[in-house]
Amino acid sequence: MQVILLERVAKLGQMGDVVNVKDGFARNYLLPQKKALRASEENIRAFEAQKAQLEARNLETRKEAEALAERLGGQQFVVIRSASDGGALYGSVTPRDAAAVATEAGFSIDRRQVIMPRPIKELGLHEIIVTLHPEVEVRITLNVARSPEEAELQASGKSIQELAAEAEAEAEFEIAELFDDIGAAQLDEEILETAAQGGEDGGEGDSAGSEGATAGDATALPEDTPRG
Repeated sequence: MQVILLERVAKLGQMGDVVNVKDGFARNYLLPQKKALRASEENIRAFEAQKAQLEARNLETRKEAEALAERLGGQQFVVIRSASDGGALYGSVTPRDAAAVATEAGFSIDRRQVIMPRPIKELGLHEIIVTLHPEVEVRITLNVARSPEEAELQASGKSIQELAAEAEAEAEFEIAELFDDIGAAQLDEEILETAAQGGEDGGEGDSAGSEGATAGDATALPEDTPRG
């Protein structure tokens, strides 16, 4: 189908260009979105008659988009989702979700303005593009995390893999400390048992020594006893 563009369309052309497009693309996108008209002689004449007004309106909307771009560009928005320990989401984050969190933060964004090659399916920082105007685009970041605390850590530059490694290392350290405490307690018990055993053995030795001395005294001859 041949259409005349009413505004700049990426990879197609500028306002006023007459281009050939697939029928489905024209019917499902360009014509309903009022980005183009069928390139009939009547529509081309109508466009030429309204060209000055269309250009003025395009300039106005572009200025509005540029003002919004100054505030929106570079912003980071937190999206909380459930995920596995490995970082895989139980679901996905879509353009609709991106538009929703941006709108909640005070930026009026439509999901159709969000350019996302594919739904986001893992935790982390994901940069996406928002088209504010045919001639104005900005990049924003979605911080997809399982909690606000995890989002803060990710924002500081730590990946989910680093966070998992730190958690694992901390768990191993705690287990090692636990075993050290258990080992120290067992050693203390062994020391006490050894000391107690030594005390019992020492007592028996003293008793034996006393008994030996008594026996020796009993068999000793008096000094006055005549010796044969």
